[in-house]
Amino acid sequence: MIARLEAIDASLPTADGVAWFNKLYLAVTQAVHGELAETTFADPRFLARLDVVFANLYLRAVAAPKDPPRAWAPLFACRRRKDIAPIQFAFAGMNAHINYDLPVALVRTCRDLDVDLLRARRQHRDYLTVNTLLETTEKRVKRWFSTGFVGTVDTALGRADDRVAMWKVTRARDTAWVNAQTLSALHSPPLRTRYLAALERTVGFAGRGLLVPLR
Repeated sequence: MIARLEAIDASLPTADGVAWFNKLYLAVTQAVHGELAETTFADPRFLARLDVVFANLYLRAVAAPKDPPRAWAPLFACRRRKDIAPIQFAFAGMNAHINYDLPVALVRTCRDLDVDLLRARRQHRDYLTVNTLLETTEKRVKRWFSTGFVGTVDTALGRADDRVAMWKVTRARDTAWVNAQTLSALHSPPLRTRYLAALERTVGFAGRGLLVPLR
């Protein structure tokens, strides 16, 4: 996974908004993977499978930039804009990936491993452990974007500093777990389809809000 993100990072210029989300995703993934090696989990198979399924949803969006899922559409539509700050692109990607992709990935992972998401206590404990690791990593990543990332200083953050302060990846992941449980509890296929469509529209709407130029 890290190799795939590094390849995408090498292929995208810094003028591309998608590059800024990819940089964020790569930095977080590298930091968390380093911590994971030192952590004991109740069901490591669950986390390993979730990591692959979750990442593949982003890779699918990158592979079809002209027709991305609706949750990702705002980021890909605005990726060439010069009046949007890098931090906005990064969090628009996080919005799509956590608020929409993560519930989908959780449901698929539990289905693949025959885990009942409504009773997945061991898996949820592991999920919360990852939240703790992410919280530590998140502080470091916020500093990178606030003070300059890989030598590229953003001199026009403006109100984006407030957005950095407000973003909490752990809160978003908590909501993603609840949305995944809700989705798994819907036994009617048409209802599941409508629920997912509504969630995707909501996440896409939030993404457009995150990408309003800061002027």
